[in-house]
Amino acid sequence: MKNYFNTVFVCLVLALPAQNIQNNPTSNHGNKFEQLGTILPTPNNYRTASGAPGHEYWQQRADYEINAYLDEKKLNLKGSETVTYYNNSPDALEYLWIQLDENEHSSIKNAGYANSSTLPKQISAERLKVTRLPVEDNGFGVNLEKVTDANGTPLKYVVNKTMMRIDLPKPIKKGETFKFKIDWNYNIPDRMVQGGRGGFEYFPEDGNHIFTMAQWYPRLCVYSDFQGWQNHQFTGRGEFALTFGNFKVTINVPADHVVGSTGICENYDKVLSAAQKQRWQQAQNAKEPVEIVTLDEARKAEKNKSTERKTWVFHAENVRDFAWTASRKFIWDAMPQLIAENNNKVMCMSFYGKEAYGLYRKFSTKVVAHTIKTYSEFTIPYPYPVAQSVEASSGMEYPMICFNFGRTEKDGTYSETIKNGMIGVIIHEVGHNFFPMIVNSDERQWSWLDEGLNTFVQYITEELWDNKFPSKRGPAHMIVDYMSLPKDQLEPIMVNSENIINFGPNAYAKPATGLNILRETIMGRELFDKAFKTYSKRWAFRHPEPADLFRTMEDASGEDLDWFWRGWFYGIEPVDISIDKVTIATADLNAKLGGREVKYKIAPPSLNDFEDISKIRNREDKNITFYTDTDKETQDFYWRYDRGLEKVDTSKEYTHKENNIEALSESDKNNLKDIIAYQIDFSNKGGMVMPIILEFTFEDGSKSNDKISAQIWRKNENTVSKTYYFTKKLKSIQLDPMKETADIDTSNNTWGDFSEAPNKFQVFKQKQGGARGAANGQINPMQAAKK
Repeated sequence: MKNYFNTVFVCLVLALPAQNIQNNPTSNHGNKFEQLGTILPTPNNYRTASGAPGHEYWQQRADYEINAYLDEKKLNLKGSETVTYYNNSPDALEYLWIQLDENEHSSIKNAGYANSSTLPKQISAERLKVTRLPVEDNGFGVNLEKVTDANGTPLKYVVNKTMMRIDLPKPIKKGETFKFKIDWNYNIPDRMVQGGRGGFEYFPEDGNHIFTMAQWYPRLCVYSDFQGWQNHQFTGRGEFALTFGNFKVTINVPADHVVGSTGICENYDKVLSAAQKQRWQQAQNAKEPVEIVTLDEARKAEKNKSTERKTWVFHAENVRDFAWTASRKFIWDAMPQLIAENNNKVMCMSFYGKEAYGLYRKFSTKVVAHTIKTYSEFTIPYPYPVAQSVEASSGMEYPMICFNFGRTEKDGTYSETIKNGMIGVIIHEVGHNFFPMIVNSDERQWSWLDEGLNTFVQYITEELWDNKFPSKRGPAHMIVDYMSLPKDQLEPIMVNSENIINFGPNAYAKPATGLNILRETIMGRELFDKAFKTYSKRWAFRHPEPADLFRTMEDASGEDLDWFWRGWFYGIEPVDISIDKVTIATADLNAKLGGREVKYKIAPPSLNDFEDISKIRNREDKNITFYTDTDKETQDFYWRYDRGLEKVDTSKEYTHKENNIEALSESDKNNLKDIIAYQIDFSNKGGMVMPIILEFTFEDGSKSNDKISAQIWRKNENTVSKTYYFTKKLKSIQLDPMKETADIDTSNNTWGDFSEAPNKFQVFKQKQGGARGAANGQINPMQAAKK
C-alpha cells in the first residue's frame, strides 16, 4: 500500500491545479541561500578551497630552554630562557614580536583597553589603586633584566604594553634560525583578588599557597600566512595565539612542593621519596587512581614547610605553550588511559588540596581519562603522554594541564550542583587539549573557534559520562533565552574576541549549539562526524581559520551549508517558524475531467522581432561564412517560418484539447478512497531558516513524523506551504516536537483545529506522453499549420 501511494502521489502533485505552492521564485527572496563567496578569504597555495592546508602551507616554530625559580616568601618568579626561532615562512623577518602577558596585571603597562564605567556601590582597595588618577605603579608586570643574542650581545627592543618587539641585527631569511636569551622576573599576583589566569591562591588557615603559573614566560607571537604578526594586545579577554615548539624546563621550588606541568618529568627519581616512586610505578597499570602523594603526606607538608629546595625537570615536544603548578598542599593521584586509535598510554593525573579531596579523589582523574578517550573518538587520537587536572578554584587550560574548581564543604559534603559543575569544567578544560592546544586556532581573534568547538564536544562527552548530565550548553532549547533577546542585544558569532558583549552565550553556547543542530538535525551524525573529524585531522598541529572549518565541513560531507554559516554565524536572526494555517481537502474519486481545452493564437515570425547588434554586424561582415544546409532550407518548417517563408494565419484562434487524463478505475478508487489532503502554511517569523520538523498525531492515536530540509525556503524565505496526503484523519500537528531547532516561540508550533469545512480535490489518472506543453498554451506553429 505504501509503495502504491508513493507512485500515484507523484502524479497527483504534478497534475493538480496550483495550491499556493510559491511558484514565484522572486517573491520574498533575499540572500539567505547565496554562497558566502567573497565573505570568505580567497583560497591560495597555503589554504585551499576545500578547507585543507595547501601544498605550500607553512608555519613557524619556537623552541625554549627555560630555568624558573619560585620564591614563595617574596611571591616572585625569576626566569631565564633561551629561544630558538625557526623561520619557515617565505619572508625575511626584520624583527620578532614577543608576548609579555604578565603586564596585564600592571597598572601602567597593561593593554589600556578601557570599558565604560558607572559609579559603584562598593570597590576594593586593590581595584582603586589601578583606577584612580594619577595611576600609581602597583609593582606588577614583567621586569626585563636582559635581552641578548646567543653570544650575550644586547639586542635592541621596544616594549609596547603587553608586547615587545625585538629588532634583529639582520633579517632572518627563509629557512634560517635565530637564537636569543631573555632574563626576567615578576611579582606573582594574587589571582583571587586581582583576577587573571595565573598567580597564587593563599590559604590563611594553614599559611600555604597554590601557584598556577600561566603566561609566565616571554612567548613568541604567531607569524602566519593569513595575518603576518598576531601582536594584538592582551587585555585579559581574548586569549592566545601561539607557536608550536619543544620545551626543556627546570623548575626550582621549595623541597616539599609537588609540581605538575606540561610534558614529562625527567627526574622523578630525584624529587620523589622511595614510597612515592613505588606508587608511581604501581599507577602505571592501575585500574583505579593511585595516590602518588597521599592526603596524610600533604597534611604533614602543610605544617612543616621545608626550607630546602628541589629542581624538577620537564620536557615537552610539539606544544604551543607550557604551564605548571606547585604547592605543598597537593595530593596527587594517577591512572593510565589507553587511546586505542594510536596505542598511546596516557597517564591521567590530578593535583588537589585537602579542601577538594572528597570530590577530586572520587572523580577528577576518572573524568580526565573519560575526556581524552571520548575526544579522541570524535576528533583525533590524543597524542601526548599525560593529561592533568589541578584544583585551583578556577577554570583555564594549557597543553597537558588545566586548572579547575570543585571543593567540598569543611565536613567533606558537597551538593550535586558543585559535583556536576566540577565534572563539567574538568571535561571542558581537559578538552581544550584538542581545541586549541592541538587544533591551534587564533583565540585572540576568534574565541568561538576554540571555545565553541570545545563546548560542543564537551556536551557529547558529558552525555556519554552520564546520560542525564545537566548540560547547560549544546542542546538547542538551552540557547532560546539568549536568542530571544532584542536584536540590539545580540551580535554575530563572527565577532572579534575583544568586542563581544555576551561572551558566554556568543563564544561558547551559540557555536556549540549550532554544531549540535548540524549534527542532529541538518547533516545527521554520520556525515557530521566524518566532516568534523576531517577538520580536526587536517588542522591538527596547524593554525586554522574559520573559513577552513566552514569549507572542510562542506567538502567532507557533500552538504551546501553556506546558508547555515551565513545565518547562524554571521547573522543574529533567531529561529521562529510558525504554523499559520492548515487547509483540508478530501478526494473526489469520480471526477470526469475529459481533458481541458486550451485556446491560443500563433505568434508572428521572429524575423520581425528586435535583433541585437551582433546579429546585424555578423550579416554585414563579408568575411563571415554562415553554416549552410540544403535540407534545413527545403525541409525544416521552423527555419522557413522564422523567415516568413511559411504562411500561417496569426490572427486565427485555435483550440487544443488535452487528452492525457482519464477517470480512475475501480481498483484505483478502492485504493484511494480514504485519502485526505492537508496543506500546511508556514511563515518564517524569526528570520533564520531551518528544517521544518513535524509530528502528526492521528485520531486513532498513532503518530508519524517528517522532516523537510531547510532548502524549502530557498525561493521564498518568508512563507512556504507543504501538502500531505493521509488515509486517516489528523488530530494535531506539532512543529519541532523535540525542540531541536532553537525555535524561540513554541506558541505557534501546534495545530489541532478542524473547524474549517474540507475542500475537494480531484484525482485522476495520467497517461504516458500527452501534451503537457499544450496545457500551458505552448503550441508550436507547425501544429497550427497542420490544422
